[in-house]
Amino acid sequence: MQGAPGTGKTAVGLHRVAYLLYAHPRRLSRAGVLVLGPNSSFLRHIAEVLPALGESGVRQSTLTALLDHGPARTTDPAPAARLKHDPRLATVLHRALHALTAAPGDADASLTVPDGSALWRVDAEAVREALAPIRTAVGDGTLPYRAGRERFRARLLALVRARAERRAGPRTATWERRVAHGRPVRTLLDTLWPQARPEDVLRAALAQPELYAAGLLDAEACEALRRPATSRARTAADLVLLDEAAGLLAHPHVFGHIVVDEAQDLSPMECRAVARRLGAAGSLTVLGDLAQGTTPWAARDWPTHLAHLGRPATAYTELTTGYRVPAPVLDLASRLLPRIAPTLRPPRSLRAEPTALATIRATDPATLAAAVRRALERPGTVAVLCAEELPVRAMLDAHGLPPTDRLAVVPAHLAKGLEFDHVVLHDPAAVRASTRRGDQLLYVALTRAVTSLHILHGGPSPLGASDRNDP
Repeated sequence: MQGAPGTGKTAVGLHRVAYLLYAHPRRLSRAGVLVLGPNSSFLRHIAEVLPALGESGVRQSTLTALLDHGPARTTDPAPAARLKHDPRLATVLHRALHALTAAPGDADASLTVPDGSALWRVDAEAVREALAPIRTAVGDGTLPYRAGRERFRARLLALVRARAERRAGPRTATWERRVAHGRPVRTLLDTLWPQARPEDVLRAALAQPELYAAGLLDAEACEALRRPATSRARTAADLVLLDEAAGLLAHPHVFGHIVVDEAQDLSPMECRAVARRLGAAGSLTVLGDLAQGTTPWAARDWPTHLAHLGRPATAYTELTTGYRVPAPVLDLASRLLPRIAPTLRPPRSLRAEPTALATIRATDPATLAAAVRRALERPGTVAVLCAEELPVRAMLDAHGLPPTDRLAVVPAHLAKGLEFDHVVLHDPAAVRASTRRGDQLLYVALTRAVTSLHILHGGPSPLGASDRNDP
């Protein structure tokens, strides 16, 4: 569902969850429902919606918390981070894992199992024949790596048992457990199908990217990804790669239904992480707005994005009638659409409210404090949106305006999905300059207000809006 700010897409998505839980209680109570939001502030904002609709037990999470691969210790340079969110890295990781199960040679593939006074031997050719179809199944993605290892163990056991039973009759379950987990079988398993962790796969891929990215990435990209095999660094962008590797090793827990809000900001690799958590009969609700895509890898169109989510050729609905943002504010923000999302239709607000928008050509602390005080005189919440929180908070503290239950200072990049009765947007030029996708971030900041928006700017008025006094 493509929806402009204030068109109700989040409400529709949550009501759909309530309907599905009512219509399919057995399936969804067993498999579970997941709501993914962009940040913890957004999740707190919607936390009471489903209980108010009579539904509880729905898991709400950010994607980072869902992946749960430990904290990131650092960040990548921007080129490396963008590469790690590229879907081609899925193939790179798959190749690195598949290389662990190289076809055995005669010298290291035979198996000899001592059994009392007997020795049961399985020659290399028989081992190769047992291993080949399992490697194929793992290679084409139909079988996870760890399940493949256990299937190989079972095939080795079957080969040993067949030889033992020809000579000594039926074997017991205790004998089978002893052989399957005994040293000879373990040693051969570890040689031909070694145990692997997500960290091992990622480390191998980044240590030799030119080997596993051949035909996918050029030399410059490989060099940007390269990391010594001895490195124990874990960056923020590594987390989604670790999840991809974990998904190759074993299937994650799956849900019966997943709602993804602010989906436009997911990278292709993050989309794959979501898709892995849908069961075979699972369903998906995707909510977002292409105009609000602020990440370096944000979606440019929905068909491509839906394909990364495992739902190619899915139709989507576009919501253009606004119920939350006053018309003057939404009309002002819509001037950005030709640059940031030219394929979208401009939204139309049902709330005329001609006094909702005010712009002031000043960004000094005194003017900011005066605008905040005027907003606080009116009922409702007040948020100061800005490029950087600490300098603005210091300005307000110096004028006796500390944060309260009604007043918050929110960096623009954390404002997505939130709404406030009154918004004071401080220095939109700084907001725009704070990121590569500054126009999209400014669009987000402009559309958080429910009742009034006060823009404090220096220089020419932003977007051509006329300066005016507060109503």
